[in-house]
Amino acid sequence: MAQPTDEWRPPARAWREQDLFNLPADGNRYEIIDGSLHVTPPADDDHHELADSIRTAMGTAAPEGWRIIREIGLGLPAGNLIPDITVLKPGTPRGVRWHQPEGVSLVVEVESPTSRRHDRFTKPALYAEAGIPHYWRVERGDFGPIIYRYRLIKEVHYDLVGTIGPDDAVTVDEPWTMRLDPSAWPR
Repeated sequence: MAQPTDEWRPPARAWREQDLFNLPADGNRYEIIDGSLHVTPPADDDHHELADSIRTAMGTAAPEGWRIIREIGLGLPAGNLIPDITVLKPGTPRGVRWHQPEGVSLVVEVESPTSRRHDRFTKPALYAEAGIPHYWRVERGDFGPIIYRYRLIKEVHYDLVGTIGPDDAVTVDEPWTMRLDPSAWPR
């Protein structure tokens, strides 16, 4: 009699979106980049608390119809990614598991030790290639969170448009006008 097993095997071809449905629901983040599976362990509570604080700050200023969602899937030309925060444009369909980049205005990645390289190099290149207009990368500085704000240039790459540190409560204009104060967020 065969025993049930938690073992799973990679496909004999490049990974595809439908393969993600066969992976265990174990709290890991499964993403596909250029046909390869990338597995990230669950983030810690500090990571989630910071992402929630950013999402809340954005949500208080969001115009009608905009949605700020935590950890939803994006179907990109080069694969399937799950940003920490995604800002969806008004009219973007609801109930979608893998949103298309046309409906996305901003993605935010909160760095952690296990995601640093992807958040700084791999993911911005893929988001830019997909045409997502804005990208924010948030890292934990010694004195609090720092936001690196990027804008898509010539539909090819992101240029840094500014940083916001824990001593810099500022007003930004992407994707709408809002005031951000990282000193109010958890370190």
